[in-house]
Formats: sequence, structure tokens, C-alpha cells
Amino acid sequence: MSAYAIGLPSVIFMTYLRALFAFGILATLAVGFKPLAIGLLRAALLVLKPRESEEQRTSRNNLRGVLMLNSMATELETTQPNLAAELRLLACRA
Repeated sequence: MSAYAIGLPSVIFMTYLRALFAFGILATLAVGFKPLAIGLLRAALLVLKPRESEEQRTSRNNLRGVLMLNSMATELETTQPNLAAELRLLACRA
């Protein structure tokens, strides 16, 4: 048996061992710096899509409510016209 044949399995083993070691270091760094990475991702998200102001959120919610009341009034128009009229009146006040 040649020396090369004896040494080949140990070279393959060492290659796998190095890869496993590098993966372990990478996983440890990922776990250690996870809060930093999450903070950076949130900051990038705020740059790309800024948060709406309180006034914008309130107006969006009011519009959603008005649209919901109008759709309910449309559904009830044929069966209960008085209720549909009241719902439209409430939608106009909002």
C-alpha cells in the first residue's frame, strides 16, 4: 500500500472538518449578530417604506369605515330601505 493511498482519506476528512468548522463559525456569528442584522433590516425598511403619520392612519381608517357602511347600505337597499338610508347618513357624517 502506498503512502498516498493511506493519506488520501485523512485529506478528505480534514476537508470536511474544515468546512464543518467554518460553518460553525458562520452560524455562531449569525446568532451573535442577529439583533444587529434585524435592526439594520428594519432601518432599511423604514427608508424604503416610511411609516404613515397618525393623521394618515386615522383618515385611512375613517375611509374604510365609510366604504363599509356604504357597502352595507347597498346590500340592504332592496330588503330594508330605511336602514340603508340611515347607514348612508352615518357614512356622510364620518
